[in-house]
Amino acid sequence: MKVAIIAGSTSDKEIMDAAKEVLDEFSVENKTFITSAHRSPKLTKEVAEIVDKEFDAAIVIAGLSAALPGIFATYTQKPVLGVPVASDLMGLDALFSITQMPRGIPVATFGIGKKGAKNAALFALRILALNDAYLREKLDKKAEEEEKKLRNLNDM
Repeated sequence: MKVAIIAGSTSDKEIMDAAKEVLDEFSVENKTFITSAHRSPKLTKEVAEIVDKEFDAAIVIAGLSAALPGIFATYTQKPVLGVPVASDLMGLDALFSITQMPRGIPVATFGIGKKGAKNAALFALRILALNDAYLREKLDKKAEEEEKKLRNLNDM
């Protein structure tokens, strides 16, 4: 099981790290890539082809025009999980871009920024858990731990 984490800029490292942290917690192999749909289209295609051959899913982080998730979705049948980045328009521009993919180019879209990256990683884990009972158990245990924390706050 392997998940790629891709961003269009090194300035998105903090968001990439949020996704990586979740995958690492569940011992899922992952690798990060930096490539831009606009500034490095050839590299983007090369990375997308690597993802298609070697990975089970891709978390693709993008801001501004947010073309990167859609480009990846054109080169692979693997799940592409798009995470918008806050920018000049607070990330709404990226959010709208990722959610408005044309028919036939599906990209799952998550919230803006680090929370979105963490949810994208958890969603990737759920996809992988469809064929991995051990990972499913770990996800169930984590959910139980989260509920227990809340119950303890309420002294129940």
